[in-house]
Amino acid sequence: MTAEPLRLARSALYVPGDAPDKLRSALDRGADELIVDLEDAVRPERKELARDIVAMWLDDLPTSEVGVWVRVNPGEAGLEDIRAIGEAEGFTGVVLAKAESAADVEAASAVLDALGSAARIVPLLESGGAILRAAEIAAAPRVHRLQVGEADLRADLGVTLGPDERELLWVRSQIVVVSAASGIAPPIAPVSTDFRDLAALRASTEALARIGFVGRACIHPAQIAVVNEVFTPTADVVAEAEEVLTALAAAGSGVAVDSRGRMLDEAVARQARLVLARARR
Repeated sequence: MTAEPLRLARSALYVPGDAPDKLRSALDRGADELIVDLEDAVRPERKELARDIVAMWLDDLPTSEVGVWVRVNPGEAGLEDIRAIGEAEGFTGVVLAKAESAADVEAASAVLDALGSAARIVPLLESGGAILRAAEIAAAPRVHRLQVGEADLRADLGVTLGPDERELLWVRSQIVVVSAASGIAPPIAPVSTDFRDLAALRASTEALARIGFVGRACIHPAQIAVVNEVFTPTADVVAEAEEVLTALAAAGSGVAVDSRGRMLDEAVARQARLVLARARR
């Protein structure tokens, strides 16, 4: 079982697991990743049907640059979801809905171990307790990145967002910090449920990018182009990053000075490498 390195995703589109027509067209929507949903998007009486549909869809999945994740249900139902899909080829991993502890991740990882799967895990943190245990969860087996499910989190905390969304700034920054400290991939940002107001989506996505998010989950295809644009470095930014790394390599030491007279060190180089990793999408 060997896990391949994963590229950073700018956008991840949620797709209902019980909608074959949407699944058929999902790979062509322009998102870097799909999150096929067996949880909130599927009514209770359709859960088993959705599991079967997704398992068959994964079996016929064509080769693609689009990463495919499957959001599974919490608890034992989620482990059954994983057993149903875990032997499929070509899917990237599972998103664990309502992950509350490292034990939840370990249980999912054990099922994947038994199936011989290299799939990764993205815990979805949706409660105050999960946020406080984020570092423990991030250190669990197979964790690729963390995501926050803000609709459930807001309900748990009793938070109402204002126009600038500052009420959840601490939570969002905490996830960025925990991710960096744990050595996992940077997080992608939570969804915006208003898919009609693309100007507001752009403004909030730009703010999320400034605090360390590298992508964003989307609930509607109309959001993808905006999110991709925000998280795609411009040609000037890419050129500057390349200049930083070239100058440091030429200096042969940990410190250099670029053409603008700025001092460059490993911290600047790390930022430059992140820019180039994002640009490769």
